[in-house]
Amino acid sequence: MAFLKFNKSELVNLGYSLRREILGSNKTGAYCNTSIVGCNTRRYHGLLAVTLDRFGGDRYLLLSTLDETLSVNGKQFNLGIHCYGDSYEPRGHKYVVDFDANPVPQITYKIGEILFRKSLLLAQDKDQVLIKYELLQSSGPVSMQLKPFLAFRNVHDLTHQNGDANTNGVEIENGMAFRMYANFPNLCLQLSDKKAVFTDRPCWNNGITYSEEYRRGFDCTEDLFVPGYFESVMKPGDSLVFSASIMQEIPSEFKRKFTASIRNKGQASDYRDQLRRCANRLVTDHNGRKKINAGFTWMYTGLLRETLQALPGLALYGLDDSRQFEEILDNLIADEQERLFRRTTQVEAPLYLANVLQSYIEYGADPRRVWEKYGIIMRGIIESYLPGERHEVAMHPNGLLWAQADGVALSWMNAYVNGRPVTERAGYQVETNAFWYNAVCFVIEMESSYGSRKSQFVTRWKQTAELIKENFQKLFWNPSRGCLADYVDNSGQHMEIRPNQIYAVCVKYSPVDEELVPSILKVVDNELVTSRGIRTLSPRDLNYKGVYDGTQIERDLAYHNGCTRPSLLAPYVDISFRVKGSSFWKRAEWLVEGFYEDLNKHGVGAFSELYDGDPPHEPHGAISSALSTAGLLSVERLLDKYKED
Repeated sequence: MAFLKFNKSELVNLGYSLRREILGSNKTGAYCNTSIVGCNTRRYHGLLAVTLDRFGGDRYLLLSTLDETLSVNGKQFNLGIHCYGDSYEPRGHKYVVDFDANPVPQITYKIGEILFRKSLLLAQDKDQVLIKYELLQSSGPVSMQLKPFLAFRNVHDLTHQNGDANTNGVEIENGMAFRMYANFPNLCLQLSDKKAVFTDRPCWNNGITYSEEYRRGFDCTEDLFVPGYFESVMKPGDSLVFSASIMQEIPSEFKRKFTASIRNKGQASDYRDQLRRCANRLVTDHNGRKKINAGFTWMYTGLLRETLQALPGLALYGLDDSRQFEEILDNLIADEQERLFRRTTQVEAPLYLANVLQSYIEYGADPRRVWEKYGIIMRGIIESYLPGERHEVAMHPNGLLWAQADGVALSWMNAYVNGRPVTERAGYQVETNAFWYNAVCFVIEMESSYGSRKSQFVTRWKQTAELIKENFQKLFWNPSRGCLADYVDNSGQHMEIRPNQIYAVCVKYSPVDEELVPSILKVVDNELVTSRGIRTLSPRDLNYKGVYDGTQIERDLAYHNGCTRPSLLAPYVDISFRVKGSSFWKRAEWLVEGFYEDLNKHGVGAFSELYDGDPPHEPHGAISSALSTAGLLSVERLLDKYKED
């Protein structure tokens, strides 16, 4: 597809190419991530990062990069590229003439008469990266040297030259194995060419600079260990495959495995196909337990809120897999007992389970079976918000939830600056209480239809539901502004125009009178909707930050004060269709088309976490976001639903 290709003029322009990243991931939780010219610009970049249970299940970068040097007629041409302070050396990007990422990243180099191509593939079933090299054109044999740069560190950290590192390698079939520190797995580096030779020439490559870390105000330099280099001779038409794995592999199978994996992947045929591929990439199956990765490459796997919000979009609308949906949900419930029933700093997250189950039933699940399996969980969640059960949030006599913990952000808007929340929102939060009312009504509905005849839940909670409905609109509705307050505390309504009020009108059981919805939607349309998602704060607000850039503090101030969220399109488009009908279809289509236009930016072929609130709405954050991907899949489903009308 055209959005996954770049030409020579784009590739040699470092200002352009270094801002575009390629990503490979697999079910084991491993990933491969770098820029489209192979220069690492973040601490998270590397050719092989793996999930290690022995270190608490976090990811660790083993192989940072691999420099290729071609030698012909006594001349050497280094295809690698590294940043050192303000300079780049070597500058192998000047030889790049073509890039294609469909189905895997493929970079083509031209040096005089030499045409050389490398392709990167992350194995789907193990912690292994395969790199295929092809000498497409040459007047004679070419000698290729491969120089590995080893990291052996947590992906969030940086490493430096030290005396504790074990710099010795062990010879294995067609390669070498290294383990720089105790308790790490071996990193097995092997080639398909049995005639390849490894030359031992250990050294530390000091002062490598990661430009994105520097730009963001973080520590940005590290030292990587280079144990030596592999050398192989290639003739025109030859190919070889390099493998990096935590296990010894069988070199004679590398080429076959590479070819078979490419065939199985196939090419993305359209934008929705690419969406589905991203959905599949965000679901891991580490140790046989399926979970959702919130976003590559620095977000975590199995987070409560992110998993619940992304689950229907990824597993149902993207992968059409109800069995996988339940498996992910069951694993989440087993892992998150504390947050679901006792305490969490995202007080609305447990209540969102009601939305998830409603989506599942709407998708076609048997409601009786759903309730038999998850009813006890939902009843327990509802009762955990009674007074005295949770420290950070509790139901007040008016039926509404009050959330407060001094100096703690108790919602999804949880950025901090100097230890203080940017958007604390202590009090009655509009989205939390909307989810609360929806969850209570959902449990009453399901318990009435499928619960035990002896259950007293319905009798006890019906009055509470009526109380919430009676007080919600009185508390949050502002007739002069024509919309809902974002939150209410002891000083009254806080009328920052934020997207949280969208949830209050899009949940199945809304506590807002139907005649008020068009007015709320009009305010959202006028102040929050952009061509790249929904702003987190109106530009008319003094705290609005329209660009996500600068220091960590500047970015944190913008994170929930202006940045747009593609994921917020799902509830917005849903309620817009309900209010405006099929006449909204063209507008909804336009709202998603922009993200497809941007697939050659930031993460190539992936959907970014957030965008600038100001035009031209550049992408930022995680290059492949579970929430964004799920949100767009949900919108595509709505487009299909209303298309015939």
